[in-house]
Amino acid sequence: MAKSKTKIKSLRRSRIRKGIRNKIEGTAERPRMSVFRSNRDIYVQLINDMQGHTLAAASSRDADLTPHQMLNKTEQAKKVGEKLASAAKEAGIGRVVFDRGWYLYHGRVKALADAARAGGLQF
Repeated sequence: MAKSKTKIKSLRRSRIRKGIRNKIEGTAERPRMSVFRSNRDIYVQLINDMQGHTLAAASSRDADLTPHQMLNKTEQAKKVGEKLASAAKEAGIGRVVFDRGWYLYHGRVKALADAARAGGLQF
C-alpha cells in the first residue's frame, strides 16, 4: 500500500522537528523562541520548557499589527520580531534559544529572527 505525498511530507516534517527539539531546550534564564508560520500569519512565543510556561508571545494577528493588508508577509514578520523583542525586554529576557520548527531559516522566519536580534535579543 503506497503512502500519499501528504502523509510522506507530514512524516518528514515531524522527523525534522523532533530532531531539532531533541537538541534544544528552554530554561527560565534562556527560554526557547518557538516560531509557527501559517499561510496568512506568523506567531512566536518564548517558552520555559522546565515549567511549561509561555513567558512572552507576539503574532501578526495582534491589535497593533492589524493593518496587515498594507504590509506583505515579510514586513509583518519583521514587526512581530520587533514586538517580541520589546516584550522580552519588559519580561527581563535578553538571551533565547531559537526554535525554527521544521521551517527553513529563510524568508519570513529569517526576517523575524533578524528583527528580534535588532531589538536586542541574543540567540
